[in-house]
Amino acid sequence: MKREEIRDLHKTYTQFANKTITVCGWVRTIRDSKNIAFIELNDGAFKSVQIVVEKDKIKNYDEVVKQNVGASIMAEGKVVLTPNAQQAFEINASAVNVLGECATDYPLQKKRHTVEFLRSIPTIRARGNLFNAVFRIRSVAAFMIHQFFHDRNFVYIHTPIITSNDCEGAGEMFQVTTLDLNKVASSGKVDYSKDFFNKKVSLTVSGQLHEECLTHAFGKTYTFGPTFRAENSNTTRHAAEFWMMEPEMCFCDLDELMNNEEEMIKYVITHVMDECKDELEFLNKFVDTGLIERLKNIVENDFVRLDYTEAIKMLEKVKDRFTFPVKWGVDLQSEHERYITEEIYKKPVFLKNYPKDIKAFYMRQNDDGKTVAAVDLLVPGIGELIGGSQREERLDKLTSRIKELGLKEQDYAWYLDTRRYGTNVHSGYGLGFERLVMYLTGISNIRDVEIFPRTVGGIIG
Repeated sequence: MKREEIRDLHKTYTQFANKTITVCGWVRTIRDSKNIAFIELNDGAFKSVQIVVEKDKIKNYDEVVKQNVGASIMAEGKVVLTPNAQQAFEINASAVNVLGECATDYPLQKKRHTVEFLRSIPTIRARGNLFNAVFRIRSVAAFMIHQFFHDRNFVYIHTPIITSNDCEGAGEMFQVTTLDLNKVASSGKVDYSKDFFNKKVSLTVSGQLHEECLTHAFGKTYTFGPTFRAENSNTTRHAAEFWMMEPEMCFCDLDELMNNEEEMIKYVITHVMDECKDELEFLNKFVDTGLIERLKNIVENDFVRLDYTEAIKMLEKVKDRFTFPVKWGVDLQSEHERYITEEIYKKPVFLKNYPKDIKAFYMRQNDDGKTVAAVDLLVPGIGELIGGSQREERLDKLTSRIKELGLKEQDYAWYLDTRRYGTNVHSGYGLGFERLVMYLTGISNIRDVEIFPRTVGGIIG
């Protein structure tokens, strides 16, 4: 069976005028007028196609028109151009075969549902327009990230998911064990010598530390995969399982790092806007009316580069408008970040040189002894989108910082080898992929950009 895909048909339908083709898909709607029926058919494309079914042409007409929404069918027929109708073309069926019937309790019977309801049916919610648009944009964005780094000679690295190290030092990690927890509870102690790895291990919160080892072999690498954080935050921006994209670059300082971030973000957004026009127009109409304008704002503007200290001075002038206090040394909240991007500059801002006490151990210490060469990319509408830094390449500085934070140097001996064997100025950043998808779609809840979200207190599938 050779079938035409509906997404391609919408681009090339004039080439098929008056030709007989085959399409397959799921029924979105059926309107039966006794002798003629109209089926809206969708095979995963954002736009559907109308199938015209005439009773005197189709032997199994009665079987076809009694199908429920959600049934899958195969239709063969002639492409008819309809320039004066709402759709540019339709297919006049000569044969329709029912491939799979759909139960009468199919949840997507009507046109509009709340996202809360759709969130409860993750198995089929992507068949509706909203999540069809979201997950296609997610797919295109992921592909463009790979394309961007591939074209610039980066090597794609698959880092371990199981790790004995806490990259971020937050301690909020999911533990992995084969020990019988009932026995552990009854004995009141844990004997890790009997565990699978003979030590305590967890699911990774970042692939960065492992990746840096290969960056010092290839020069430029990136990792793109699932990461995990056992943070007990039931918010619209937190998930227990999420995807991170993390590039690392040798012979690269903080300024070059920001150049790469800006180029990458503009590249991905530009290609998503080009390839997902219909999806973005739908989201701009029904989800976020400022979406397309905000994306254009990022692509068309140079990003601001601002020191943390200068930003604090700006925020202190209007500190009474914020819920969270503002002073030098605090980690900025979303309300502070959005004020900077939306009211002061009205475009993306690189905020750099943070206090070292609020940043990770591997970030390069600046000469002032108080700050590190860290940078966050803040964007209008969401706040922080990317976090990165120049990495501490000096072995003595890195080991002293590890001790200062109460970490065990022996746990990081393998990582410190990169500083013993040909150390160099190098930098990297992490992009929370779901946060990027939220920005690209205007979706405000991370649960609605993940196919099967894993969040505190709830899991399906």
